Amino acid sequence: MLEQGVENNELENEDQFEHYRFVAADGQVPLRVDKFLMNFIERATRNKIQEAAKAGKIFANDLAVKSSYKVKAKDVITVVLESPPVEHELVAENLPIDIVYEDDALIVVNKKAGMVVHPGHGNYTGTLVNGLMYHIENLPKNSNERPGLVHRIDKDTSGLLVVAKTVEAMTFLAKQFFDKTTERVYHALVWGNLEEDEGTIEGNIGRSLKNRLQMSVFPDGDFGKPAVSHFKVLERFNYVTLVECRLETGRTHQIRAHFRYIGHTLFNDARYGGDAVLKGTTFTKYKQFVENTFKELPRQALHAKTLGFVHPTTKEMMRFTSDTPEDMLKALERWRAYTINTKEDLK
Repeated sequence: MLEQGVENNELENEDQFEHYRFVAADGQVPLRVDKFLMNFIERATRNKIQEAAKAGKIFANDLAVKSSYKVKAKDVITVVLESPPVEHELVAENLPIDIVYEDDALIVVNKKAGMVVHPGHGNYTGTLVNGLMYHIENLPKNSNERPGLVHRIDKDTSGLLVVAKTVEAMTFLAKQFFDKTTERVYHALVWGNLEEDEGTIEGNIGRSLKNRLQMSVFPDGDFGKPAVSHFKVLERFNYVTLVECRLETGRTHQIRAHFRYIGHTLFNDARYGGDAVLKGTTFTKYKQFVENTFKELPRQALHAKTLGFVHPTTKEMMRFTSDTPEDMLKALERWRAYTINTKEDLK
């Protein structure tokens, strides 16, 4: 080993990672990369390293490799591992929370865009969890700094979220998300005019091999975790389309990654390139219209509209629907008006 470096990186929801780089010695005999890394990374288990390989986080000479890859002399091996959680004192804060429903077992909230769901690297205050701690005493502990949570949505995605108030409720709800029996419906505005009125997007989702702040789709299934998204067109605006998305799985950035994969990046999704004019004309007037619409909706056009699950106590099916937020409504109205008023030969 000639060199090693460690640094922190961030993805949505402020996940923290450790980056390592090793150069195999001249006399290195062929050795599986998982065994090779265990010799140099303190506290790393073989299972953790193999999971990193499955997620496409181990590279040999800049190419992603499986855990069975044999390290040879002078190979440059890089790996990205999730950092162990760092404990921080959680502080209850009197924050505005839109409570849709609440009983002794759970609470359903309509999260506003821009609010981080749980504390993490760089965001230890001002999160939904901080606000819930002020509203609810003794939220059940799930994992470090995520009490009561059984799922989450991105910072700049708005919409419905269910939070458990008891250990029993958390266990019951978490199993439903694991078993994929919950109902989750999103509304998204995407670039382009989808060819089909409805369809399904399938493909493993894992961290991008080129940009560690993004998630990518791996259709061959070599990396990442299986992900399935169903969609239905709700309204067409020629250059953008309003779609309904139903999730079978709940991977990080699933809708954002899946729609980019099929060539229909979410409108104004800066992380995935949707904050540029991806479809439309070259006319200055049109570009100005898009820029003004970006200002009306300064985030990715994604809203968690419907959430359904079986109640942990009553065992009854519960379903909640939230209104489309004002920023998305304004953007949709602008596109409707533009579509009606334009006399161009739109495609």
